[in-house]
Amino acid sequence: MTFVKLTKNKKNIQFREKVMELAGDDVIKCYQCGECSGGCPEAAAMDLLPNIVMHKIQLGDESVLDSNTFWICSSCLVCSARCPKGIDIAKVMESLREIKLRSKKSYVELESLSKQELEELPQIALISSFKKQTQ
Repeated sequence: MTFVKLTKNKKNIQFREKVMELAGDDVIKCYQCGECSGGCPEAAAMDLLPNIVMHKIQLGDESVLDSNTFWICSSCLVCSARCPKGIDIAKVMESLREIKLRSKKSYVELESLSKQELEELPQIALISSFKKQTQ
């Protein structure tokens, strides 16, 4: 079991504030109902469900940037439409992609994916990932 120590760490607060600034939405409003995850057509391919991503952002946990969830997100807006608090979760995922891209690290390289991975991953997820990296 992993425990997260809640602190007022300035770095954690800055990460959360940066995500909210880029997304233009308040992730603090999320109360973990799971509607976003329940409706996500790509959830099976994600290592973290969207509601878990939202929780990690609330905590200022930058480890969320090591997740594949925001790359897999196809921005279909189902999560945003289902959110009872009106949070644009797809925009939050976009803000995570933007933060990660700004760090100038490499992401998905087609050559590094096995044939099995290419067959199992939803095509829209690959297209979305490559599209986000070229902007």
